[in-house]
Amino acid sequence: MTLFIEAAELAQGLADREFHASGMDDRTPMQDAAMAVVMELAAGVAASWRMADPPDADPCGALDKLSSLRLPDSVNMRRAEGYSFYCLYPEAYLEAAAQLPTRFARSPVVIGLRSIGTGLAAMAAVALKAPTPVTLRPVGHPFRRELRVSEKLRATLLADPEAAYVVVDEGPGLSGSSFGAVADWLEAQGVAAERIAFLPGHGGALGPQASDRHRRRWAEAVRPVAGFDDLFRSAERPFPSLERWFVDHLGLPVIPLEDLSGGEWRRLYGGSNGLPANPQQERRKFLLRTARGAWLLKFAGLGEAGEQALGRARALHTAGFTAEPSALRHGFLAERWLENARPLTKVTPDAVERLAGYLAFRAERFPAPSGSGAPLAELLTMARTNIGEALGDGAAAMLDCWTADRLAELEAGIRRVVTDNRLHRWEWLRLPDGRLMKTDALDHAAAHDLIGCQDIAWDVAGGIVEFDLSDAQAEVLCRMVEAVVPLDRRLLAFCIPCYIAFQIGYWTFAAGSDPSAARERRRYEEQWRRIRTPAANAG
Repeated sequence: MTLFIEAAELAQGLADREFHASGMDDRTPMQDAAMAVVMELAAGVAASWRMADPPDADPCGALDKLSSLRLPDSVNMRRAEGYSFYCLYPEAYLEAAAQLPTRFARSPVVIGLRSIGTGLAAMAAVALKAPTPVTLRPVGHPFRRELRVSEKLRATLLADPEAAYVVVDEGPGLSGSSFGAVADWLEAQGVAAERIAFLPGHGGALGPQASDRHRRRWAEAVRPVAGFDDLFRSAERPFPSLERWFVDHLGLPVIPLEDLSGGEWRRLYGGSNGLPANPQQERRKFLLRTARGAWLLKFAGLGEAGEQALGRARALHTAGFTAEPSALRHGFLAERWLENARPLTKVTPDAVERLAGYLAFRAERFPAPSGSGAPLAELLTMARTNIGEALGDGAAAMLDCWTADRLAELEAGIRRVVTDNRLHRWEWLRLPDGRLMKTDALDHAAAHDLIGCQDIAWDVAGGIVEFDLSDAQAEVLCRMVEAVVPLDRRLLAFCIPCYIAFQIGYWTFAAGSDPSAARERRRYEEQWRRIRTPAANAG
């Protein structure tokens, strides 16, 4: 699976490089060779899923053919976000493609939308026994995407007048315009709507920014979906169900799995108990109980993303900051559930000391490459936008003190680390013996948002805000961190308002899925009002 994901990302990077060079999508020897590698590995994934004998495939031979070509020195590959964050499994597209009506299996043309559609289209093509897919890059305004297709590729796509077309991608999102752009183009070439099917990542309708034309087409189109529960919580599949993935380490379940996704984890702490949640942004998670105790099974990511999360989990547990990790299985990480623990409510001196030790440990142990997080100028733009929309342009004016020259000076001294990015008080649990343990500590620096990996000053700012520290407490925290790693106080002064602004935007979006978010947004707005004068005078 890891090889398949990485081969698809490489094929995407090579295709996009040629797209940007020529200004349009085309069919080239390099793209064909890269997709041949993806197809060989997709066949292997399919055989594993079906519990069948390995196929007579030769991914190494296909890779040799690709490497014999004149390749660029480097390419930009986009992270396949669905595999990392959204519990999207390539096997789902095998199952969904198998549900297509017979007319789509006779002479299908499979079209994958880059980025993640590169690999997903290969899975669909394997299921349909179709030729190697074509990948396209819809471009333009996010809600009004369009295609740029060479005459050569146009002739290839339309060579068979009887062909059916299967368009593959994750999503759709707010508008579904990437799916729509392909269907618009095909219909403009004379392809009837009934010969176009979609393989999306979910079975919902298009988002609120969709055009009326796209919405009508989507409602009438063939678009089968195989969801996570269909794949991994059903006894009808040959592949074992989720609760059996960890039998070798944890034993058999003694009761059925409990689904803790979408904020349901709060019921284990006395209902909502005042704890906010953003259900749509949460990863899938379950509680597994075996004779060895209770274990949290949480989606950590397929491929390298999951392996990196496991490595951080082991390091943090060894240092005493987080629960014990057991094993990583097909994207899910098992960690010991902390029984009888309660979210932190009162900030005591030991809590500040624990926070300082935790942040210093991350800064020392988890360095990140330069460029792996948002530049300061982008953080400032985000802050101005969020505060302007929430509180008005006047409230955002206090950010004007952060000039381009000041930001350039700060940027030069940044030491990026894999920051926690989630220092909320309820993420800290007080155990019955008094110890404080950090939860949800592995992957928010890789979340699908702007922030990414930042200087440890970002997490110090988060700790000050989330623990609502007084000036004296904040000074203690800073000094404890500085005793171990460098901390730029000027950068910290910049990060505090940016952190609050980010949280205001985050909880504004979350309000659409959980009423607790509105209360949380108000809390950050009040914090913004309190920091306006000192932040504006920071020098």
